[in-house]
Amino acid sequence: MSNRVHTTTKKDLVNRIADETGQTKVVVKEIVQRFLDEVIDELAHGNRLEFREFGVFEVRERAARRAQNPRTLQKVEVPSKRVVKFKVGRLMREKVEDPPEPEPEPTPEPEKVEPAKPPIPRPNSNSPF
Repeated sequence: MSNRVHTTTKKDLVNRIADETGQTKVVVKEIVQRFLDEVIDELAHGNRLEFREFGVFEVRERAARRAQNPRTLQKVEVPSKRVVKFKVGRLMREKVEDPPEPEPEPTPEPEKVEPAKPPIPRPNSNSPF
């Protein structure tokens, strides 16, 4: 497995979806952004989002706790807060656990070397040119 991680941006996804569907990038970007905004709104209202085979997003309450600053060793109170939890769906889990083989990089074809042409015989001449 490669240690090299590639970051894919929203723009990368929009471009890929636009190319695959034939839709314009503007339309795809609006749809993707609207989808992401809706996910955020639902979670902000405390709702659970379930996408079969993909996963489940839900908001959980993290209890207040007492923590310690590692530098100063001072005890600090950490208030309770709401956090988003994600549980991976079956299809995503299977694909991540067994990723597809990376596509091999194309090997350049070896350059064709043409055999050297024999020199053209020149008539014998006493001319200096």
